[in-house]
Amino acid sequence: MIYSTTETIPGREIVEILGVVTGNVVQSKHIGRDIMAGLKSLVGGEIRGYTEMLTDARDIAVQRLVENANQKGADAVIGVRFTTSAIMEGACEIMVFGTAVKLRT
Repeated sequence: MIYSTTETIPGREIVEILGVVTGNVVQSKHIGRDIMAGLKSLVGGEIRGYTEMLTDARDIAVQRLVENANQKGADAVIGVRFTTSAIMEGACEIMVFGTAVKLRT
């Protein structure tokens, strides 16, 4: 599955728009990561545990986007965008969305 933040796929012609597709995941904090984050906040720098957690969450959201696009029979997803929001204290949602399209073969 091709997915891109651009509105076109270079060298390919879009022949049909199938609609908006999404993928999301709600991720909560982990006590072990919170302890390490607290310690790291004393000295500064990247909090790798949170970086890894959000990277994993983003990958899951993209996987779900691709699954949604496959269900629609898409060849690609264009205009891909990411958004985040706080759901409750200690939990956030990562959502990815775009437009599923068919490409000329």
